[in-house]
Formats: sequence, structure tokens, C-alpha cells
Amino acid sequence: MKEFKVTPIRNGTVIDHIQVGMALKVLRIIGVKEDVSSTVSVLMHVPSKKGGWKDIVKIEDRELDPKELDKVALISPDATINIIRDYNVAEKFVVEVPKSVLGIMKCSNPGCITNKSEPVEPEFVVESKKPLTLKCVYCDRITTEISENLI
Repeated sequence: MKEFKVTPIRNGTVIDHIQVGMALKVLRIIGVKEDVSSTVSVLMHVPSKKGGWKDIVKIEDRELDPKELDKVALISPDATINIIRDYNVAEKFVVEVPKSVLGIMKCSNPGCITNKSEPVEPEFVVESKKPLTLKCVYCDRITTEISENLI
């Protein structure tokens, strides 16, 4: 059987231990589109040394900003971020679910003030991490549908 390897990246970000089946959502929420000019590798349903399965995303020539890291944490709280510089891992850390979420998610309540053209930025507090549950600070709407509401 022929084995295929994913080539290493010189500089960029590897998002490892993504919850299986969530790699394409990770690409969407961090804004990776078809017209990207650098190499992007997506591995889905890969065996994990920790047991079970995982997805992996490798993005060359890009490091994620704090808001993008928060988005990744919200849909895959066990993801590991590897910052690659000159083919070596320069930094490695596990994403952290923030205590509050500001401006990266919309409220699912159409009647919420944040959906009414008011100059109010959506804000949520984390009610529970397992399962991940957020509450809107303006209308108290509870949501577990995180990936569908990320902006």
C-alpha cells in the first residue's frame, strides 16, 4: 500500500486535535477561502495517538489572531495550536475557551438588541464548558449551537 505524507510548512500554523468532522468549519470561521495564496492542508478523520480520531488543518504563512483562536476554542476546545517558524515548532499550546465571548458570535434570538441595527456588539458569557453553553448578556438566550452562530 502506498502511503501519502503531508509536506511540512516553512512558516504558519498547524491546528491539531480538532474534533473529528470540524476541520471544514475551522477553515470557514478563520476565513480561509478558495482564493488563498498559500498552501492549506486539511486532514480529516486521522487516527490520534491519544486514541480515537481527529482532524488537522495546516495553514502556511499565517498565524491566527486572538479572536480566531477563540473561535477555534469554541468549536473544538481540545485543539492544539502549533506555530511553525523555519520548519520548526516555535510555540505550542492548547486553545482555551474564553470566559466571555465578545463580537465573534451573533445571538440566535432575532429579537435581541444585538440583531436590531443598534451599535451594540454581541456578548456572551460561558455558562458551561461541557457541554459548551453560552448565554447572551443582553437577552439571556442560552445557546449550544456555537458553530452556526460564529461571525
